[in-house]
Amino acid sequence: MKWIGVVDTMFARVDMGAIALAALRVKPDFGVRFDISRRTVPGIEDLAVAAKRMIQLDGCEIVLALGMVGAAELDRASAKQADTGIMMAQLMTSVPILGVMVHEVESQGDEARLLAICEARCSSHALNAHDMLFDPASLVARAGQGVRQGAADAGPIAATPWKTDANVTI
Repeated sequence: MKWIGVVDTMFARVDMGAIALAALRVKPDFGVRFDISRRTVPGIEDLAVAAKRMIQLDGCEIVLALGMVGAAELDRASAKQADTGIMMAQLMTSVPILGVMVHEVESQGDEARLLAICEARCSSHALNAHDMLFDPASLVARAGQGVRQGAADAGPIAATPWKTDANVTI
């Protein structure tokens, strides 16, 4: 049985963990069973340690670290520290931790837009985490396509004649 970890924060104005869990629960499992471990921490700077503990103690093979970044400069500085901590935890454990940050400034003060960004980003990254474990070829098939989570896809710059088969090993 594989485990997917979901860690979120109390600071967020949306229950980001619940969004990720809902997305994972509706994902067809293609015959592969997985369980979910969830934790909640006070703020984004606490995400890295919680994710690392989920890997080491719960046996998670991938973790979603979900956080909301406030609009103040201090919040943006905290986000940079949180991101660095998440990168360090990944390197220490050799396990992917998908940092999923939603910045309040993205919504330009529109709470409905903030909610929509949270829903799109959290659910998309949850499905990406699933696919990283169980269907990595589907990610390869989307390489270079300008796919975005929480915003409209940017699309590819041009056709990619050099595109390879997802199952090629070099």
